[in-house]
Amino acid sequence: MSGHSKWSSIKHKKGAADAKRGQLFSKLSRAIIVAAREGGPDPEANATLATAVQKARDNSMPKDNIERAIARGAGGAVDGETYETVTYEGYGPNGVAILVEALTDNRNRTAADVRHVFAKSDGNLGASGAVAWLFERKGVILVPDSADEDEVMLAAADAGAEDVQFEGSSYQVTCAPDDLARVRTALEQAGLSVESADLTMLPKTTIRIEEEAAARKLLRLMDALEENDDVQDVYANFDIPEGILEAVA
Repeated sequence: MSGHSKWSSIKHKKGAADAKRGQLFSKLSRAIIVAAREGGPDPEANATLATAVQKARDNSMPKDNIERAIARGAGGAVDGETYETVTYEGYGPNGVAILVEALTDNRNRTAADVRHVFAKSDGNLGASGAVAWLFERKGVILVPDSADEDEVMLAAADAGAEDVQFEGSSYQVTCAPDDLARVRTALEQAGLSVESADLTMLPKTTIRIEEEAAARKLLRLMDALEENDDVQDVYANFDIPEGILEAVA
């Protein structure tokens, strides 16, 4: 796993106290709306919707909010707006590859905003395909370190997971995207707690950042991108040593 995965784990553990809950719920709702519109309102028949709903539950989004989002998506256009999925690719400081996934009702506005954030942090927005080839989509499940390592390893192997690694203070179970729900269920049925289960983009190669100033600038860029209302997820291929990461995250 990359330093980016460690950073994501640290941010997850800091939790809602550090997050703008209203903005978070808005993003989660938008993902549910689009998934329901594109694949139907039944999570059992729509894997994308099932993943979006589970992510909302993991972040303590109220059940009523989730149900309203599904209903709005199933109804087609939302308040006269139509959202589309857009991916932006670019490079941050030290040549770190960054992939940005957004849901937007105004492609031009979002592109301008994302380009501005990159430029402010000594990065640059690239063309489609510039960095996507450096990542692969995977399912990643976090299990707290209070679990027994052998139990995690055995349950993950029995569930068909691809890999288990200990990062920060969690076991990170990696699996194929289509296996995410099944592996999560298998881990829970084995008596293991699950902190989160997400579809993510994991880097095939990483760039190690060992200077604290460079790490701080890079994480500021990541945070600024994530604070954009249209941005759903941000992925990068940096590898920051854990000591530096905890000092600047």
